[in-house]
Amino acid sequence: MGVFWMVIFVGFVFGLILNHFLPLLSLKNKKLGDLPRGSFGYLPFLGETLAFLNPHPSTTVGSFLQEHCSRYGKVFKSHLFFSPTIVSCDQELNYFILQNEDKLFECSYPKPIHGILGKISMLVAVGDTHKRLRNVALSFVSTTKSKHDFLTYIEKTTLQILDSWKDKKQVIFCQEARKFTFNVIVKQVLGLTPEEPQTARILEDFLTFMRGLISFPLYIPGTPYANAVKARIRISSSVKQIIKERRRNNIIFNNNYNICGNTNNINSQKESHFLEILLGVDTLSEDEKVSFVLDALLGGYETTSILMAIVIHFVAKSPPALEQLKVEHASIRSKKNKDEFLTWEDYKMMTFTQNVINEALRYGNIVKFVHRKALRDIKFKDYLIPAGWKVLPILSTVHLDPSIHSSPLEFDPWRWETQRQDQTSKKFTPFGGGSRCCPGSELARVEVAFFLHHLVQNFRWSVEGDDQPIAFPYVEFQRGLVINVDHFAR
Repeated sequence: MGVFWMVIFVGFVFGLILNHFLPLLSLKNKKLGDLPRGSFGYLPFLGETLAFLNPHPSTTVGSFLQEHCSRYGKVFKSHLFFSPTIVSCDQELNYFILQNEDKLFECSYPKPIHGILGKISMLVAVGDTHKRLRNVALSFVSTTKSKHDFLTYIEKTTLQILDSWKDKKQVIFCQEARKFTFNVIVKQVLGLTPEEPQTARILEDFLTFMRGLISFPLYIPGTPYANAVKARIRISSSVKQIIKERRRNNIIFNNNYNICGNTNNINSQKESHFLEILLGVDTLSEDEKVSFVLDALLGGYETTSILMAIVIHFVAKSPPALEQLKVEHASIRSKKNKDEFLTWEDYKMMTFTQNVINEALRYGNIVKFVHRKALRDIKFKDYLIPAGWKVLPILSTVHLDPSIHSSPLEFDPWRWETQRQDQTSKKFTPFGGGSRCCPGSELARVEVAFFLHHLVQNFRWSVEGDDQPIAFPYVEFQRGLVINVDHFAR
């Protein structure tokens, strides 16, 4: 019996080693070019993943990329996320990858992510499914971003958050930012207010979902990953119930409309939010609609709140930037009545605010890299990118490259007065690029801009301690970004 288990063990170890190095052996007869230099590491399956994911300030590239680029160049091979990988820190190759989605490359996130997000999440879906979901997302953004009700709700939510600070000396900003972004997105997508019981239940499950999304993918009852999978099921059930109730209410509304005619009273009872649009989309299945809601909650909650946090962090450490923000927003406010809400036209006047947001995105690197896979053998310059290999375009290395951005390790919003800002720029891809560029980026900018409008005019703040944005590789503040606040008496 002992010999039997020894044979099993030896076979298992040999299988791990073979799996680790087989991709290199299978390339022996490739004629397209040479693989980039690099190392697979010594750990079967894991390869160099642990070193790659080692936490570091998001305002740096981290020791792993720094050492590998120094040794092998800006494009190198590795073994990451259970797969042989080509890592690109090269501006041209990154752009080439992002612009050739579904042609030469496709999205390829690790399988455990699929277990939490679901196979039809827009974040992991490919091909026609992704196109259909993205078209709906773009429709959401185009119908929402400049809508008066949406802008007013952002501002009202901002004022509620800031009003709760008036008698405080300190706040944990990341908590406040997440409260703000969740309240905004759950209202716009599902039509729910913070006071409703359904909102509290969805938020509780969503927090469990988020903790599992960034945990070790071990599906054992009680682990964060397993809890997250169950939380997603509960959220999906809640969303399906909301959709069912909304359809029933729409039938009642339409019946009343037919009986009473087109009256202002009836029209005022029907709220306008994205779920109404989603219910009328025939190109999506019921499960795809539910998945889309989850994607909207995820994007509108986590990414936007982290963007708010890094903006607050960097501005606190840049008095000149803060002063110019004050001047810009005071000028906008001076043209309005005391209690008049901001408009889309006001937002378009916040030019320096956009410079601050751009610089926070470049320097803070909320999205460090994206996951792609080569669909066929590809030659780029003198490099071979083999079919089936994972490809990681590292966005942060381009943002922090001194040959591309002058003084890249300085927070300098004024660089954007002359530098190109749009998402097609090779130099600046904070939300990805190509056909998978984040469709909600404009909504995030609006929320941050409106929040800053009232913050800079009503509060002074400073960061407590040396808390800074850390890439895990997702970005977070280890202590939640505690800030000291001082309300202006008016």
